[in-house]
Amino acid sequence: MTPATILYVDDEAMALKYFDRLISPNYRVLTALSVAEGIQVLQAHGNEISVLISDQRMPGASGNELLRYAREHHPKILRILTTAYSELGEAIVAINAGEIYRYITKPWDLEMLRTEVRLAVEVSTLRSERDELLHVKIQVQQSQLLANRVNNLALACGLDASSSMALQHYLEAIKQVGGVSLSVDWHTLHYTDWMQNEAIRHAAIAVHLQHWLETWRHPTIEDLTKALGDMSTDPQALTRLLSDTSKEPNEKDCAALAWFMTIQRSGKHSIHTALSATGQLQLSLTPYAAPTLANDWLANAMEDLGR
Repeated sequence: MTPATILYVDDEAMALKYFDRLISPNYRVLTALSVAEGIQVLQAHGNEISVLISDQRMPGASGNELLRYAREHHPKILRILTTAYSELGEAIVAINAGEIYRYITKPWDLEMLRTEVRLAVEVSTLRSERDELLHVKIQVQQSQLLANRVNNLALACGLDASSSMALQHYLEAIKQVGGVSLSVDWHTLHYTDWMQNEAIRHAAIAVHLQHWLETWRHPTIEDLTKALGDMSTDPQALTRLLSDTSKEPNEKDCAALAWFMTIQRSGKHSIHTALSATGQLQLSLTPYAAPTLANDWLANAMEDLGR
């Protein structure tokens, strides 16, 4: 198991030497002689460092300034201030400002210092494990949400062959432009609340699709551009129906899917999609050719659209 990395910053070279000798048998120790040098170490190794310990009184800039920088740029690093008894007021200010986890007084009690470092590393490890579990949970929830949206689109389109084929082509076009990125803040709304919102979205989508199907009879690519806007300047226009987090999509969001459905149902043209050299989606209509629909196309789309 790779040992945790500790960064200690102090303008006294001897203090750095003693700290390294005391802590390095159990941890990887990085040191710096000033706030400026500490920032350089953070910039180079910030993703590797678990705990940052900084002396308070240093020439040029104080330890609080370094810890404040670490909080802003490397918030996952657990921060500790070491200072003399006479400077405890500054440590308390730093704690109240959320800049440090705790403080260690000087001169050090060596056994106490070892204990404080060990506890700090344990807290840092627990936080990392918690964050990883939350990240995995959010990924699962977003995958479930995207799968639910794709399934709702299938229900809104209808289960006949032409509608299913239109949805398949629409989802393939989305996959060509990079898939769907959901920006959902799962901390502000419970998952069940999102599912209730999705039911509202589903009803609105069905209404908007019906509007376009009644409006268009023999749509052209120009009709789609007029309804949707220029996809070269608004690349998310095609994916917004799946990616947008608003409770109710509008007619514009539903235009692309409705266009695919109308073309497919007419039985006069097939839709050809391709990416230009600059990565923009290009649509063209070709003479109709009877397509084939794979049995597991919807399940595959649910798995492949996320990014």
